[in-house]
Amino acid sequence: MADRFVTVSLELRDAHCTVRLLDDRAPLTCAAVWEALPLSGDVYHAKYARNEIYALFPPFASTEPPLENPTVTPIPGDLCYFSFTGTELGSPAYGYDREVRPSATVVDLALFYERNNLLLNGDVGWVPGIVWGQVTDGLDRMAEACNDLWRTGAAGERLSFRRA
Repeated sequence: MADRFVTVSLELRDAHCTVRLLDDRAPLTCAAVWEALPLSGDVYHAKYARNEIYALFPPFASTEPPLENPTVTPIPGDLCYFSFTGTELGSPAYGYDREVRPSATVVDLALFYERNNLLLNGDVGWVPGIVWGQVTDGLDRMAEACNDLWRTGAAGERLSFRRA
């Protein structure tokens, strides 16, 4: 199979990067994401993992992918897939009270833009993610935009995933 690529963008900041899907390491996750594209949602900056931005989506796979190519220490340029139940994200500290219901399942697509990340959550412990993509171009510009997002806020910004 030929390499497949996705463009990940912060729309208002006009920042984007190119991501190669890791079909050889996470084939079921890559297939699920690829078939669901394009996707776009409100962006969040992580509170616990450190250098991460992400968007939340309703489940889009016919069956949730298994934990393939897992990590708890993502590196710069990793894209991760997480699936959470609403009760896992139910703490008011997360700020999802308008979007996440206790009975819902939520998919989190995340981009890690700098090093020293650790997927450890004080409420639930270790939170392994599926690494399904790796940035091949544009990470420096995207990291600048992510840092701006952290410093000035995410209100109104959207994170988009599209086939390249």
